[in-house]
Amino acid sequence: MKRSKYGNIKTHGFDSKAEYSRWLELKLLEKAGKIKDLRKQVPYWIIINRIPVCSYIADTVYEENGKTVVEDVKGVRTAVYRLKKKLMLAHLGIKIKEVSAKDLGIRRKR
Repeated sequence: MKRSKYGNIKTHGFDSKAEYSRWLELKLLEKAGKIKDLRKQVPYWIIINRIPVCSYIADTVYEENGKTVVEDVKGVRTAVYRLKKKLMLAHLGIKIKEVSAKDLGIRRKR
């Protein structure tokens, strides 16, 4: 199997094992009633002066305590991701919650 640029392995239709693991955790939280309206791969458009600048696709979005949470599982924070994260906050007022593979107890193989 060919490794990806950042060493992630696609699992069950998710871009990485960490992303899939987090999805399973969130599904359990939803089932327990702690979160609701769990969705994956939610697109956001950054449009400035009626010009579409870029899009950002959140790994997961859900409601927790009446607030929308936009979450991304990150192994590598690329320059493009860091820019989009800033644009999401500056333009749309959305702060992205980051979860790392390390937070999930997943080690990267080298």
